[in-house]
Amino acid sequence: MTLTAEPLAFAEGEGFVCALTVDDGPNGADTEALLDALAARGIRAVFAVIGEQILAPGGAVLLRRIVAEGHVLCNHSTSFADMGEWSREEVRADMVANLAIIREALGDPDASVPYWRAPNGSWGVTAEVAVELGMQPLAVVNAIEDWVTQDVEVLAVRLREAIRPGELVLVHDGGGSRAGTVEALLRVVDERLAEGWSFTLPRGAR
Repeated sequence: MTLTAEPLAFAEGEGFVCALTVDDGPNGADTEALLDALAARGIRAVFAVIGEQILAPGGAVLLRRIVAEGHVLCNHSTSFADMGEWSREEVRADMVANLAIIREALGDPDASVPYWRAPNGSWGVTAEVAVELGMQPLAVVNAIEDWVTQDVEVLAVRLREAIRPGELVLVHDGGGSRAGTVEALLRVVDERLAEGWSFTLPRGAR
């Protein structure tokens, strides 16, 4: 994959395909339930992980499961801080620190983390620094505002609109309870699978 500072917004494949991206975990039972469901459906996703979530009780175990089950990692910073106004040096230090947290938790100093996504979609200079560190910025698109509500019916409606051919969709498994997100996502994913859709990875995933 040729890296570019322009955030990647497209899914691999043609036609009715969509790439599932999951932010702000790993997060206990919500991540476990999501992983169970994805495994049952043979779907791989990108998990954008937060360092403090990995360091929380059970976080490293979940991270190892994410990788063992074939999902792809995205660096999502060490915390939930907005990095939009940070200097290049501050951004680089945080990205490197989160890479270290991820790789230590996995017990693999060479573990692949091919993507970067800016917390809160506040990019600042982060995209350029990510490319310098070998990570492709991943666009913040087709979000369902599941940080505002966990009403399953509302989220299901939003997901039906957000899952678009050839694009990414963004949901959250962390940042609070996300049981409603998981339930709504699986409902809509099953609908799409029945309609002949495929869930792939972002274009050029490695």
